[in-house]
Amino acid sequence: MATAAAAAVLIAAPALAQTASSPPSDRASHIAPGASTVAPNLPTPDVGPNAGPAAFLTAAQNAIAAGRTGEAQQALEMAQTRLLDRSVAIGTTGVPSDDPAVRATSAALHALGNGDKAASLDQIRIAIQAAGPGR
Repeated sequence: MATAAAAAVLIAAPALAQTASSPPSDRASHIAPGASTVAPNLPTPDVGPNAGPAAFLTAAQNAIAAGRTGEAQQALEMAQTRLLDRSVAIGTTGVPSDDPAVRATSAALHALGNGDKAASLDQIRIAIQAAGPGR
């Protein structure tokens, strides 16, 4: 009997801890019935659909400067996708890219996610240089 009660506490503890530590706006109990719990799409940067990574990196830079961090995140993710479009040998698809532009773009996304706009801008500058004008 005691083990069943202990198991119930162990199972419920993570959910209780999450509810207790989450701000009220993040708790599912405060969401209106029928409302979506999925975040809306990020704003799309004003860059053509066939643009290269450098154009998206520049768009991210401009969006951060204008205070539009959601648009900057989307532009960085689109730049990263284009940078990762590469041919690899069979059996090496799981090997991460060692491209400096990819690393800098990832670091820019990470810094932006941490709210460090200055570090994100620094990494975007590095990524633009590493990507070069032909990309």
